[in-house]
Amino acid sequence: MPKGARRLLVGLGCLLALGCSTLQAREQVELVGLNVAGAEFTGNQLPGKHGTHYFFPPKGYFAAWREKGVRMVRFPLKWERLQASLNAKLDPVYSDLVDKMLDQAAENDIKIIIDVHNYARYRGNVIGTEETPVSSYRDLMSRIAERWQQHPALYAYDIMNEPYGADDKWPPAAQAGIDGIREHDMKRPLLIEGTSWSSAERWPRYADALLSLDDPADNLIFSAHVYIDEDASGSYKAAPGSDFDPMVGVKRVEPFIGWLKKNGKRGHIGEFGVPGDDQRWLGAMDNLLAYLQEHCIPMTYWAAGPSWGTYKLSVEPRKGEEKPQWAVLEKYLGQGNCSQYGPG
Repeated sequence: MPKGARRLLVGLGCLLALGCSTLQAREQVELVGLNVAGAEFTGNQLPGKHGTHYFFPPKGYFAAWREKGVRMVRFPLKWERLQASLNAKLDPVYSDLVDKMLDQAAENDIKIIIDVHNYARYRGNVIGTEETPVSSYRDLMSRIAERWQQHPALYAYDIMNEPYGADDKWPPAAQAGIDGIREHDMKRPLLIEGTSWSSAERWPRYADALLSLDDPADNLIFSAHVYIDEDASGSYKAAPGSDFDPMVGVKRVEPFIGWLKKNGKRGHIGEFGVPGDDQRWLGAMDNLLAYLQEHCIPMTYWAAGPSWGTYKLSVEPRKGEEKPQWAVLEKYLGQGNCSQYGPG
């Protein structure tokens, strides 16, 4: 069926069912959320043991964040734990933990972005190779949507985290992921990341091929990542230098937002984080969040999660004490008065 005809049918269906996000009563978009990591930890231990190699939120975890005002969570998952082998049924143990996580989120009115946190790889093999066919990735996304598309806590699918090195293999793989989800879920947004680690700064150099993606529900959101250390890796190996630019975050995200404006697309920052040990990091973070709010671009902070220990980007409270990054994030919770994803 031609693309235009498919979208017309989808639009008519939305009008009848009032099921599409673009036709629902508009509500304020939450511009600040968290990545709650842990379920994807220890990728060299597969499938691994829950509570030892990987971690899901304990009872009451989401209630604590909801009390602070958090309403959006990006939740990374590990493909190899969802499927022990390609094209297999979803693993019952891991899937049950996902069920419980979503139930806990729903109880606390927190919306979840399911993130396949695999860098466009399965057991180290890039999607689109003989070892990991594109059809197997489509199978995964179809099974994810089939299992969880009815869950009230599910807000969106981030179809693949940082597909670095996938290059020309990523656009056809992304299309397969879209098609797999749309077999079962025509309602929810799909977050699409780019190659080169989904870098916001490098986005225009690598992302034009994604413009050809076809979503019959017309509900794609492009999702970039940004870190503000010297090499933009997020490792923050050194403190800011004497020439540190407090607008570095804004400058690194401007190319992404410019690309969105040029192409009439919506955007999202899936990962951003800074250490809390230097006010210069925090000041640059404040400047970036103000800029994203101005353009109605939501951001999920990297990272929260109860098993981070002393990880310097973590915003997880330790021994009842808030991390310095939280004071900056809290300023922007519930703010912005944005009724849709920007840039506005």
